[in-house]
Amino acid sequence: MNIQAADFLESATRANASDIFIIAGLPLTYKVNGILHSEGDRLMPADTEHLIRQIFELSGHRPIQRFLDTGDDDFSFAIPGLSRFRVSTYKQRGSLAAVIRIIAFELPDPNDLGIPPAVLRLTDMTKGMILVTGPAGSGKSTTLSCLIDRINSSRQDHIITLEDPLEFLHRHKKSIVSQREIATDTDNYLTALRSALRQSPDVILLGEMRDHETIQTAMTAAETGHLVLSSLHTIGAANTISRIIDVFDPSQQHQIAVQLSMVLRAVVSQQLVPTVHGSMVPAFEIMIMTPAISNMIRDNKTHQIEGIIYTSAKDDMISMDNSLLKLYRNRQITKETALHYCTNPDMLQKKLG
Repeated sequence: MNIQAADFLESATRANASDIFIIAGLPLTYKVNGILHSEGDRLMPADTEHLIRQIFELSGHRPIQRFLDTGDDDFSFAIPGLSRFRVSTYKQRGSLAAVIRIIAFELPDPNDLGIPPAVLRLTDMTKGMILVTGPAGSGKSTTLSCLIDRINSSRQDHIITLEDPLEFLHRHKKSIVSQREIATDTDNYLTALRSALRQSPDVILLGEMRDHETIQTAMTAAETGHLVLSSLHTIGAANTISRIIDVFDPSQQHQIAVQLSMVLRAVVSQQLVPTVHGSMVPAFEIMIMTPAISNMIRDNKTHQIEGIIYTSAKDDMISMDNSLLKLYRNRQITKETALHYCTNPDMLQKKLG
């Protein structure tokens, strides 16, 4: 096979692809606005191994042996003048495979991305916990990076990011930004988070809350006067809160609910939906903590939170369905798309007429 990994990375980046797939049995494939495009002939296992070995070389001669031994590896690297790439390599059916996320060097303008002002205003907070949630590939990391960049541009803070792997690189602006990559700069999220508390942080970005120990430590950090931003693979504020509480043993759940009701400041849920023009646009649910919602979390009535968000008249609180309704009324998405991605089709159908 003659194709070089660097050439394909370049052509996919120029095509504004979001992801690249190197999988045996398929041609080289990349995704643009949710649509898959293929190039060339089907790859054989020897072809995927050849390409993936080149990618390990491009990443600064990262050792490939760990991946060959364990079957998984995640890392990121940059090609000067082109882009950054987040790589997830894995074995499937005995062959080597990879999915590569393309990340621009410069953070896009939040307004161009469709991030609402209410989300950006969350950076006015100086302590507590802000969660950005949604399915994989919904733009959580980009939203979090925009929030970090906004703090970096406006406050004199020490920001520590713990990521697996690093995505957007932040220059020091008004703030000092320490970016740590899991497995490269530190062993794991928990070790890095515990260390971060001794490094005079004002803001901590935790790439993902994976287990109860990390969640507990993150909540303690938020409780002790730090602003903690993190992400979860959930849709909706109520689901997010339930997921966090359910990670713990039943005997601990009431105590965690009480703690969460005091430290949580906002939950932003997002998903990317296709527009009438063939591109993608984000739809957001935004929950801002209120005394009523705090009481619901503490009293184990999280199922009632959705109703409060749905009926809220506040500018900074919006349900996913109302966000989709707004996109439909702005003629950005079709009625079918709104109903496909909504949480309450019957209710939305009435509003859509």
